[in-house]
Amino acid sequence: MSPDSAMDGIDGRVPPSAREITTGQTNRVWSVEGPTPYILKHYGDPSRAANEAAALRLLAGHRAPAPQLLAASSGSSTPPWTAQAALHAKPVHLDRLLADLAEPLAAIHRIPGTHFGRLAGARQNHSWTDYLHDRLRVYAAAAPALPAVAGRLHHEVDASDNAIQPVLLHHDLQPGHLLCGPAGSRLLIDWELAIFGDHRSELARLAVRLDLDDPTPVLPLVSGADATAEGRLHLYWRIHLLADAALSTDRAVRERAAGRLLGPSVR
Repeated sequence: MSPDSAMDGIDGRVPPSAREITTGQTNRVWSVEGPTPYILKHYGDPSRAANEAAALRLLAGHRAPAPQLLAASSGSSTPPWTAQAALHAKPVHLDRLLADLAEPLAAIHRIPGTHFGRLAGARQNHSWTDYLHDRLRVYAAAAPALPAVAGRLHHEVDASDNAIQPVLLHHDLQPGHLLCGPAGSRLLIDWELAIFGDHRSELARLAVRLDLDDPTPVLPLVSGADATAEGRLHLYWRIHLLADAALSTDRAVRERAAGRLLGPSVR
């Protein structure tokens, strides 16, 4: 148990009065009442638990728009868990998502990184190029029907100017992860996939999660976007499509992503 896990006796166990609010497939989540109401999250993957805890600690140090981490398990706990402050907030409506993301994203992308890749629980890379090549090798191995696509993306990564300064990325932006508080504040939840990297990868992944046929509608979230930013956005968009085609547990998502990668409209 980590030092901050002693708050109000939080120990990762599910209290009898807890109400399960699980929505995803990889974790289980409960709402716990008490003197300090909190959200208890059990993870199927210990590396995701370590990464989310590290991200929330970093965000707290920068007073960024994210939940407060109340407690977290040590690496030996089974299952791994975090306890996060309960939020009196609701998901931002899809029609407002892009407009309302601008301010919290700007705050997050001002937080500098020390390497490329996840904050904890996974390999850390010295360059953005190394990180992208590592990811592409994983996706190619899981999607043997798309070797030509993976090969082209490897070449494009090498041809790009990858002198990137790493910044914090949420890297799992989607409807439901941006909340609106009672005073109109906006904050982002679910930080288990956070990485340090190029902020344009954040937008490309969002375009995939929004099921867009083209990623350019998210480009206005980048201040001073130019042709270079647009080209980089399209490259990252295809990398994230390959990730879905290779790793998604939903067959329809895999097929849709592969279809976009092989379709005539993809650059």
